[in-house]
Amino acid sequence: MSFAAFARATALHPEFRRGARDMLHVSLGVAAWGLVTGVAMVKGGLTAPLAALMSLLVFAGSAQLATMPLITSGAPIWVIWATATCVNLRFVIFSAMWRPYFAHLPRWRRCLMGYFSGDLNYVIFMKRFPAPEPAPEQEPYFWGGVATNWSSWHGSSLGGIALANAIPVEWGLGFAGVLALLGITCSLLQDRATWLAGGTAASAALAAYALPLKLNILVAIAAAVAVGLSTEAAEGARRRARERAAEAAKAAEAER
Repeated sequence: MSFAAFARATALHPEFRRGARDMLHVSLGVAAWGLVTGVAMVKGGLTAPLAALMSLLVFAGSAQLATMPLITSGAPIWVIWATATCVNLRFVIFSAMWRPYFAHLPRWRRCLMGYFSGDLNYVIFMKRFPAPEPAPEQEPYFWGGVATNWSSWHGSSLGGIALANAIPVEWGLGFAGVLALLGITCSLLQDRATWLAGGTAASAALAAYALPLKLNILVAIAAAVAVGLSTEAAEGARRRARERAAEAAKAAEAER
């Protein structure tokens, strides 16, 4: 199937429209954060064309904002790369969770989905398809959510870049962006592992606040990822132990 035929079939699928609708209720928060990110990049010293290029290529607001102070302060390139990598480590987990759904797809489509994937796309997709089994309607639903998320983000981010010098600091957009990000973050706290990781990140960021070059962000992310993965591994081990115990009990019952 050619790309044009694939795009046409996907856009006409009913699940595409459903995915787009499901993303609408969080699109305002995404747009607010995109606007703040666009303004922050220009106010931080990037030219408008370079900021637009960064927004389109990187497509990760948290990584853009985490690295901007480092870029403008002349931090070593390894610190910038390490910070961006740590901020985006969560996408490794997202990709692993998406694998049962999309592993059968061609490599180029999976790579394309990797670029367009987002935090809220992941959350909403998993709510729609909790069982890790592939189904034909999953890919159109994914792309429907992407259409809303991508449009909301880039429309507001590029608008913030274009209007950065016309928006007064007194408007307090930075605080509005923090509130938007806080709302998005809270929507991701859905189980014990994510709550522990979030609490660890906040505590580590405060404890390491005195570090130079905003390295407290790097410390917070590393600590949160370690705690989150450890918690997931421990819960998985307990779950497997319960399943083995239940199977053993069933076998003993069958023998009697």
